[in-house]
Amino acid sequence: MTPVKILSVDDEMDLELLLTQYFRRKIRKGEYEFFFAHNGLEALTVLLREKDINIILSDINMPEMDGLTLLTKINEMQNPAMKCIMVSAYGDMGNIRSAMNNGAFDFATKPIDLDDLSVTIEKAIEQIDYIKKAQAEHSQLESLKTDLAVAREIQQAILPRIFPPFPENEKEIDLAAQMTPAKDVGGDFYDFFRIDANRIGMVIADVSGKGIPAAIFMAVSRTLIRTVGLQDYSPGKCLTKSNELLSAESVDSMFVTVFYGIYHLDTGELEYCNGGHNSPYILHANGEIEILPLSKNPIVGAIEGMEYHGETTKLGVGDTIVLYTDGVNEATNNAFEEYGDERMAQKLKTLNGMSCKEIIDEQLKDVKTFVGDAEQSDDITMMALKRKA
Repeated sequence: MTPVKILSVDDEMDLELLLTQYFRRKIRKGEYEFFFAHNGLEALTVLLREKDINIILSDINMPEMDGLTLLTKINEMQNPAMKCIMVSAYGDMGNIRSAMNNGAFDFATKPIDLDDLSVTIEKAIEQIDYIKKAQAEHSQLESLKTDLAVAREIQQAILPRIFPPFPENEKEIDLAAQMTPAKDVGGDFYDFFRIDANRIGMVIADVSGKGIPAAIFMAVSRTLIRTVGLQDYSPGKCLTKSNELLSAESVDSMFVTVFYGIYHLDTGELEYCNGGHNSPYILHANGEIEILPLSKNPIVGAIEGMEYHGETTKLGVGDTIVLYTDGVNEATNNAFEEYGDERMAQKLKTLNGMSCKEIIDEQLKDVKTFVGDAEQSDDITMMALKRKA
């Protein structure tokens, strides 16, 4: 047990003997430890030496530095876990009131009723313990905030952030993506990687849940899908193998919706497999808008032994495929209205001919305008690929 450290500040020498005699059992048991000073200056010296004094029992009227001045100096230390109990003559209510107004915890009058003082000290200890517990919780919270900030940086770092990502193919494609987590870290992710000179893998996904658990599952899912995809599996086979690995290790029934595609640079063909994800839009060069068929495949990572089947589409020159997570179309305003698929489709129609970055920026700006000052409730992620030649 750590003793409660009490500093008695009084120019009357007999008080030291009185306190040590009255509290001798607590001192012997190691519950209390007393320190003594005879004026405010001596008290400050003790406080500099003993950094963890808990309670100061201070007379008001003392030579060299009185108790009210000492109280002012103690307040400047800004330690809420240090409590001052002021002592003065019974008729000195003006100074006692001044002390209480300046932050003293309580007061006692001379001659001191030691039974009453003992109760006052116990009350101070209760408040000190409460404050220390709150300070510890605050420190833990601050540490967690720091860890979350680092986790956010790490999470953002593992997503491709250099655009254009394939400058050697800038004549053939335009590609852009953006992820905005609802919390410090998120469960959405996007990815793209070169499979060979003619094919590029592209992924957008949304992990169930929010916060740290989703972020961890997101990192695992992203690594698995990329690793399997780079082994030159078809999109359907890639999600089948990814599902086997994720579902075998799934905790708390977490899962991920995934759209994985392989884009052929020479023909504009897009092989893809949609594992329970939102259907992408295709903005055709002629101004028409098309939505790919709804997914017939289940979500990824929830059920073992599932077989995933891929499909194929083709982008014409000038066509753009726009992929997104449900944080876009399900964004809600303060009236709890959803942005919705129809509103999104109508907005995308107006963005035909823009670059992929402009399409994403304008679409997200429209969502933000609709939502207003409502709190973002889900991660928001978009990716767009345009065939230029």
